[in-house]
Amino acid sequence: MITVIVPIVLLLVIVLVPKIPYIGGNVTIGLALAGLTALIMGGIYNPFSWLLAWVDGIDRIAWVMLLMLVGCIYSETQVEIGTLDTVLRSLRAKFGHSPRGLVACTMIALGMAGALLGEAIASATIVGILAVKSMDELGLSGELICAILVIGGTMGSVMPPISQACFLSASLLNINPDAVINHAYITIGIGIIFTISFVCFFFVKKDLKFDESSIPKETAWQILSKNWLSLVPLTILAVLIVFRSLPIEALQFDLVPALLNTITVAGKPFLTWLGGILILKGFTNGIVLTMLFVTILTLFFPAVRKNAKSIMTRGLKNIWVSTSVQLGAAVMLGGFYAGGQIEAVKAFALTLNANVIKVGGSFAMTLMGMLTGSQATAQNTIFSFFGPILVEMGYTVGQAGIIGSHMSAAGQGLPPADLVTFAVAGVVGGLLGRKIDPLKSMFYSSVFCVYLILVSFVYLYLL
Repeated sequence: MITVIVPIVLLLVIVLVPKIPYIGGNVTIGLALAGLTALIMGGIYNPFSWLLAWVDGIDRIAWVMLLMLVGCIYSETQVEIGTLDTVLRSLRAKFGHSPRGLVACTMIALGMAGALLGEAIASATIVGILAVKSMDELGLSGELICAILVIGGTMGSVMPPISQACFLSASLLNINPDAVINHAYITIGIGIIFTISFVCFFFVKKDLKFDESSIPKETAWQILSKNWLSLVPLTILAVLIVFRSLPIEALQFDLVPALLNTITVAGKPFLTWLGGILILKGFTNGIVLTMLFVTILTLFFPAVRKNAKSIMTRGLKNIWVSTSVQLGAAVMLGGFYAGGQIEAVKAFALTLNANVIKVGGSFAMTLMGMLTGSQATAQNTIFSFFGPILVEMGYTVGQAGIIGSHMSAAGQGLPPADLVTFAVAGVVGGLLGRKIDPLKSMFYSSVFCVYLILVSFVYLYLL
């Protein structure tokens, strides 16, 4: 087990000791060096073998990285044509006639954006900034406003169809992601209702001052009627995702199944060829293809064509931080597989008492998320061996995937290192012109994290 402990300790030291010259506090470098250490301690000293291991690691999660890339570019097209603004304004016109209604609408809009983008930071900054001033006028503290944006964006980012946590769990288990997604629609759906209710009734007082001028003068229907064209790509994406998740034989009409079947058959030779190429085969993932298709459709909008270069630039800029962490995680994952650490941990863990494995693995994954502020890091470092162990213990792959995705997402959002909160706190602080305490905000937003942990233990012990 020493070959496992040393790389992980090295990772923690680099991430948690920022005073280390040049590399202290850098999650990406910590992950990469942990992967290199795993290879060396596994008896692999050939640099060419290292390169092969790293490429294998990138190949294993390439489709997750490509999903985030395409998703961020897609999100910028939606900003350009006003889709998210239309959704938020229509929700506020319909339900935002009270302080609690305004907060609930903001969180719903953030959840929708996060579910379609798969990225909490992007949804919180793109959609959330539209409501910061209105919530400030209610008298809410900057920390609570930050927490509301973080909770909404995080809820959405875990919610399918574009759920990085669920997709990464499926990838690490080497299964069809639908097995995890079908569970997540229920668990996160309930979580959204519970969390919004909790925030509105315990954090937002109903007698707060409320500026009626913040409510759109038009009705929700008028806003939608006037801006319906901006909702076309979003609607097409939703329809395609829904039909993709339904069994074809369950549909009661022939046109859509026939169309989908025609597209599949026509594109199968190309997808088969692409599926044999390292890393690029990530583009053959159904969700990635759907998102890419809808992104291309947005080129019919003049604003998207005119500002295509700016859209690409902003999208790439938004994805850079998470992509760099994913690359580091891929390098480490490849090192752990090639160096034998995954198999060593699995073999050791299977000798332990079942309750020790379940509680210990869950605690380790949550702790890793807390310390690194990254759900992806927690999954790649812990769930890569904890997930297969759960399956061997008798859990279905869907149940194991939910435990992995929910525990890691919960850890990411808890103090002290939630990257989403740090990013959003900077944006909110800049908009309001005052300093935001990110740790205090993390305690506000921990309610959703606690819910995710409770769901995970329900799956571990009651289902």
